[in-house]
Amino acid sequence: MADLAIEEAKAGLRKQAHAARAGLSPGERQDAAAAVAALFFEQVAYNPEDVIAGYWRIRDELDCQPILVQLLDSGQKVVLPVVQGADAPLDLRLWEADQPLYEAGFGTLAPSDLAPRAEPDLVLMPLLGFDRAGTRLGYGGGYYDRTLAALGKKPLLVGLAFAAQEVDHIPREPHDIPLDAVITEQGVRFFGTSV
Repeated sequence: MADLAIEEAKAGLRKQAHAARAGLSPGERQDAAAAVAALFFEQVAYNPEDVIAGYWRIRDELDCQPILVQLLDSGQKVVLPVVQGADAPLDLRLWEADQPLYEAGFGTLAPSDLAPRAEPDLVLMPLLGFDRAGTRLGYGGGYYDRTLAALGKKPLLVGLAFAAQEVDHIPREPHDIPLDAVITEQGVRFFGTSV
């Protein structure tokens, strides 16, 4: 019964966070994406040899394309996720600057099926909501939970969001891996890690 109560609470929080995100104007979204990109490069430490996982924005998520383009331009290794099935982890494909992206379902673009795969050292994560403890609220499909559980190492988890997506408290279940940091247009918040 406790699991049902948690799922009901999360469903309500998803609706609240999605409404807050959907209420932002196109100009606010664009300004926030630029601010988040600048904050990422100013305040999040990573190494030149690190593999960084990003995402191709769907719906009204915060656009991390400004970060991805700058990473690619600097020669950083970038992977993009591809949904392989409802119960499968995400397939993390290397995006090389001179290679085109293809439709990958859900309105996303991704590298070809022939692209190399790589495990990330840092994951830029989309989210519906987050709280002050670093709990991430996703869409409920469990794709990132399964992917993180399948990796051979724990990458640095950095959520990207609009400040309006913060909620007071998200119930955390055993499979929920907390964020190490969240970046919004208002700043970077670290959650008990040395980033």
